[in-house]
Amino acid sequence: MKELDLVYRTMYAELLQRSLDGAFHADFDGAKGNFVTVPVKGRDFWYFDEKTDAGTKRRYVGPASDPEIQRRVTEFKAIKDDIRARSKLVSTLVREARLLPPERVTGDVVAALAQAGLFRLRGVLVGTAAYQVYSGYLGVRLPSAAMQTGDTDLAQSHALSSSVGDTIPDMLGVLKAVDPTFRAVPHRQDTARTTKYRNSSRYEVEFLTPNTGSADNDDRASPMPALGGTSAQPLRFLDYLILEPVHAVLLHKTGIPVLVPAPERFAVHKLIVAARRQAAGISAGKRDKDIAQAGSLIEALEQLRLGSALAAAFSEAWQRGPGWRDALRLGLGYLPDASRHRLGVMLERGLADMGEDSAAYAELLGPRP
Repeated sequence: MKELDLVYRTMYAELLQRSLDGAFHADFDGAKGNFVTVPVKGRDFWYFDEKTDAGTKRRYVGPASDPEIQRRVTEFKAIKDDIRARSKLVSTLVREARLLPPERVTGDVVAALAQAGLFRLRGVLVGTAAYQVYSGYLGVRLPSAAMQTGDTDLAQSHALSSSVGDTIPDMLGVLKAVDPTFRAVPHRQDTARTTKYRNSSRYEVEFLTPNTGSADNDDRASPMPALGGTSAQPLRFLDYLILEPVHAVLLHKTGIPVLVPAPERFAVHKLIVAARRQAAGISAGKRDKDIAQAGSLIEALEQLRLGSALAAAFSEAWQRGPGWRDALRLGLGYLPDASRHRLGVMLERGLADMGEDSAAYAELLGPRP
């Protein structure tokens, strides 16, 4: 797997910084108000109290513990959005570094959701659209065959959505501004709600949220107060995936700053998803794509000497209970021998670094060649 030249890795880092600054500038420039810290359940968060004709409107900014948010609040008046420079950086990364941009509709949809405030409100881009950004984020050329998608999946914690005290505009209106043929798809069980939107080309945008409660919730649409009137489909194992997401940039137009799962969590979660698809009788094609993405990220993390991060992510999932272990066993069985061996080596070394014994994983990873 080829690593990007240092000049392009530096360029990507600059684009990410400029894109995040640009989004912050767009969110709050010209508004009359003040940044304030608000305690929520023992933690401080930044909000922006905007003065409007109807009174004061409070908008969520982010955790006060985030040093980048602290910097942007402090330096707000000095932050500028250099759109021309961002466009040039995106163009260079696509043309010269040969990083793949998203399909046009994916880029347009994610850009509209970003502008509406989805990622400011801690929405997380998941699925193949998230996998697409890892090449730039990690600084390697991931295989393009695993990057094709016909949908966009997004996730948000229900607890955050309920407590943040802010919301994006009407979701259907946001999507119709991209393509007027987008329509709400009634939930299969809770038909009065929707978690999915589809256009005339059958491109889908779906909203997900972790299900950490009763299995009865699997068939219910969960209301999401911060998501502009949409609901979300509760899913098992999703809480693990979107814990501690990372900032990345989608190479579309001037660069779209997004939140995506940490790549090591994405790789482990894909093993679990592949197992779940098999158990549910879903097509082998989707399972194979999950495994291809997991295998590519495992290889990239090994090459970049990030095995300790992957080992910690795998260990956390393994320790979450019997259901998690069963899914990991099955998912590992689909990995090619080379990827499984690679993961085994990283687990041994990473767990040793953390002072843990890798013997518990020996039956999973098999004999070393």
